[in-house]
Amino acid sequence: MNYRLVELIGFFLLAIAALVIFFHNQFTITSFHIHDSLLSFNMVFLSILIEAIPFVLIGVFIAGIIQVFVTDEHVKRLIPKNKFQAVIMSCLVGALFPACECGIVPIVRRLVAKGVPIFAGVGFLLTGPLINPIVIFSTYMAFGENVKIALLRMGLGLVIAIMIAGIISILFSRNQLKRSKEWLAVDQSSSKLPVGKRIKSMFEHAIDEFFVMGKFLIVGAVLAAFVQTYISTKTILGLGEGILASTLVMMGLAYLLSLCSEADAFIAASFRHLFPQTSLLGFLIYGPMLDLKNTIMMMAVFNIRFVIVLMIIITTTVLGILLFVHPWL
Repeated sequence: MNYRLVELIGFFLLAIAALVIFFHNQFTITSFHIHDSLLSFNMVFLSILIEAIPFVLIGVFIAGIIQVFVTDEHVKRLIPKNKFQAVIMSCLVGALFPACECGIVPIVRRLVAKGVPIFAGVGFLLTGPLINPIVIFSTYMAFGENVKIALLRMGLGLVIAIMIAGIISILFSRNQLKRSKEWLAVDQSSSKLPVGKRIKSMFEHAIDEFFVMGKFLIVGAVLAAFVQTYISTKTILGLGEGILASTLVMMGLAYLLSLCSEADAFIAASFRHLFPQTSLLGFLIYGPMLDLKNTIMMMAVFNIRFVIVLMIIITTTVLGILLFVHPWL
């Protein structure tokens, strides 16, 4: 209880400090002589945090619902025993789910803790932020109502996600969660409680989830803000000569910028006069699957070795598929 209280106080102190710095930057800049780069860092950090928190809140509440209202028996009935069918199902369900790459992590953690195979969890993790209806519509609008780029993002993203989840199904059999028995213990008796107590338990689990994931979101936001503030985008873009180099540059940029998948298409569209469509798709597909802030969050949830292997598989698969289809784009 004392630990939770200290954690709660610390989180709100950090939020208050960020707001104080923001308003001092706005109204007393001449008095404090704060450097422009610090102002930029503060603004980028706050924008990333404000952009991500609503989706994380949605994610933790869904995780709370899963924890209290979904039993192991439900999961066993819903997930096909055949690995290929389970991969396809998880990717298709994820494609219909409006979540960003941060908000999806606590949901997947709860699903895997309930008994969803890790490869099915990965399928859900990858497609949820990448090809849900909101993301596809924002891509369509960002590129001037271009149906082709939206369909390519959706189609290639789905194929790549299925391939990655399939590879994971071969390489890993265990759930890969950290401290899964103690930290993610499932209270099966909650299903027998009155509805009012179950709802209360749901909110308690959601709050716990938020403070666990919130810490790592803040760390990821700080790192992403540092990269955006102190690493020149022009320098990175200057490295992109040739289809291989330009695709790697755009994938690296997507990783470092850590943009919310619901808005990243508008940034990608600003590069369409500089890079070929293949490279833009690298930005649009790779970023929602893997970026700096969700890497931090995944490392807090899964075993480090699993996260590193997953990062390598995502990177090589996205790059390989895009280079393979490049002649036909």
